[in-house]
Amino acid sequence: MNTILLVDDEPKIRQQLQRALADEDFEVLAVASALDARALVAERLFDILVVDNLMPGMTGLELIRELAQTTAEGERPQIIMMTAHASVESAIEAMRHGAFDYLQKPFEVDELIVVVRRALAHAALRSQHHYLLHERDEEFHHYGIVGRSRQVQEMIRTAELVAASKSTVLITGETGTGKELLARAIHDRSAQRDRPLIKVNCAAIPETLLESELFGHVRGAFTGAVQNKKGKFALADGSSIFLDEIGTMSLTLQAKLLRVLQEREVEPLGSDRPQRVDVRVIAATNRNLPQMVAEGKFLDDLFFRLNVIPIVLPPLRERKEDIKGLVEHFVKKHAQRAGRTFERIDEKFLESLSDYSWPGNIRELENTIERAVVLSTGSVLSPRLVPALEPATPATPQLPSLNLRQNLDWAERETVRRALDQSGGIKKDAAEAMGISQRALSYYLSKHRLEGGGA
Repeated sequence: MNTILLVDDEPKIRQQLQRALADEDFEVLAVASALDARALVAERLFDILVVDNLMPGMTGLELIRELAQTTAEGERPQIIMMTAHASVESAIEAMRHGAFDYLQKPFEVDELIVVVRRALAHAALRSQHHYLLHERDEEFHHYGIVGRSRQVQEMIRTAELVAASKSTVLITGETGTGKELLARAIHDRSAQRDRPLIKVNCAAIPETLLESELFGHVRGAFTGAVQNKKGKFALADGSSIFLDEIGTMSLTLQAKLLRVLQEREVEPLGSDRPQRVDVRVIAATNRNLPQMVAEGKFLDDLFFRLNVIPIVLPPLRERKEDIKGLVEHFVKKHAQRAGRTFERIDEKFLESLSDYSWPGNIRELENTIERAVVLSTGSVLSPRLVPALEPATPATPQLPSLNLRQNLDWAERETVRRALDQSGGIKKDAAEAMGISQRALSYYLSKHRLEGGGA
């Protein structure tokens, strides 16, 4: 609920406006002086400040001027000044110090409500703008690329250089090494960062639909094509397109993609009129494309077109010096999500993670840390929270013979299920027994499709 601080020394006006704003589902706090308002703004955040100008002790304009000097823009409410003594000078002064709008008494209540809603919409746009600027100017590791190893630093230097160009990039690496993360970081540091990165997972789209998805189609091009559709390349015009799992594409579609890269134009299905596109391509694969070329499974011309700027993401087993930093990063991330705090990470916990080969790479490590954070019952992350990483022994025959990721999911599900059983289905008691918040428990109930009991 949006919060409004209303400041007016006239009781009847203050009460009338408070009731009207409350009827619009705003939370309204009303005070009679700018001094009282100043104290409240120092104690809590308000979305909107509606303030009269001429009041005893301190004027509304003086309050606005002081807020401009003492509070950051993001912490300051949207300000609407109202006064019966309007003047061009006071209006300009109020706007210069950050007021959103200015109302002259007497005014209709509906007019104030309209201005308040406009101010809230403006605040939302301002927050989004600041967020986008912040994201744009972040360093690469703030996108989740964590690591001080030589391999990672070389990869980041290459990515920073290529971000300033429109050159085609080919990112290769095993599953879970962060190829999409790197593609997003490159785009967000490019000149096209103000436009969206268009992403296509070539492996997730059936071959019969992938051509239409990439290049679009016109009405009647095939059964079911009841209207024209823009393809991903057309949507990415003036921006970047990320083609993930490029190695799964058929030879026929590879030839059509090659033409797009050569001619810089796409031809929608059913159309004989090509469309010019200005698109930077970032492709990624976990497959060995040179070997596929040698086996006739991937066009050599397409490979050369894609392989302009090759970036290889190293597997986690080859950069184990980064595990500690990654663990700290994921602990912080998932502790915040689960509403948890930890005093420290046990050194043996880190050792057990470092000794493992991580076939699923960073994605598998993050899953492991998320599970440890949520299922921990104390303030220290200890080795017992990662039993699936220990060598299998005959003493644990109940563990299904599955891959590691399935083992983690199974253990996670079983822990939550048993906690619910022991608590008689009471979610609050189950969460306390596991040492997690009810919000975190609800997340895992939904994830594993378990039915919770009472609150």
